[in-house]
Amino acid sequence: MISEPRRGRCRVKLFNTAKGGLTEVTSRLADVEADVQSLIEAHMETMLGVRFLASEYVIDCVDGGRIDSLGLDENGAPVIVEYKRGTDAGVINQGLYYLSWLTRHRSAFDSLVRDKLGVPTAAQVLWTAPRLICVAGDFTRYDAHAVREHRRSIDLVRYRYYGSDHVSLETVVSVTGQSGAANRRTCRHAHRDAPRALQRQTGAMAELAVAADETLRGLGDGITRVQRKQYAAYQRLRNFACVIPPQQTKLLVYLKADPKSVDLRPGFTRDVTGLGHHGTGDLEVQLRTERDLERAQDLFRLSYAAA
Repeated sequence: MISEPRRGRCRVKLFNTAKGGLTEVTSRLADVEADVQSLIEAHMETMLGVRFLASEYVIDCVDGGRIDSLGLDENGAPVIVEYKRGTDAGVINQGLYYLSWLTRHRSAFDSLVRDKLGVPTAAQVLWTAPRLICVAGDFTRYDAHAVREHRRSIDLVRYRYYGSDHVSLETVVSVTGQSGAANRRTCRHAHRDAPRALQRQTGAMAELAVAADETLRGLGDGITRVQRKQYAAYQRLRNFACVIPPQQTKLLVYLKADPKSVDLRPGFTRDVTGLGHHGTGDLEVQLRTERDLERAQDLFRLSYAAA
């Protein structure tokens, strides 16, 4: 189970399938920082949507240092993950220092990706959107304010242990250096804030794509959009939707919602588990009209919640 606790709550009730009842447990921090790092590195793709590349990566500079974790996210963006057991204001500045080093030493990262994931993946690294994810026991309001002032893609993630078998991750703040300002604008500016590729297109499908962009970004706070040539990804720490450039008669959206939990309808929704396609997600939604977009909103919310 991965849950999202609200600030200030220290007890949750977990359903025990073996005993058939509820068990109340108290949240706690890890005994040492290394425990958090080891757990997330072992399950990084499931927890953060990031493919693990390296641990304690030594950087070559005058002051030296070790990056806690290096990875590559679902859209091919480089990711630095820094951990702190409790609340530590230094984690953000430390991470930004490493992020600055990384952007100046792209060849070292590309070489690491090539060795771990192969040449084709290394050729697709998205250097326009490198990310920093800080995982800690908690953050202050000053931390949240600080990351919003930086022109960087930063996620602050709070962790908690529950008992011996459960851990929760809660996104406290998520900002992007590329389009954070656009993400905060109101719906009346939707066309102006839409990806440039959509602004250059005309016709019914282009208008539908702009409406879908507005709908997806309006699902909640902390949504960022990453533009790739083949698709636009909408993230809430992890991707929850990927929109393919408009086709002549339809707009394809791929969601992280479980296809088995959805009443699939031919011509509207399709299970693409195991089928190759651009973007991420196993549920394909085909949009042809504004009516289809309205029908899809519950599916969008389901995928957003799952992320």
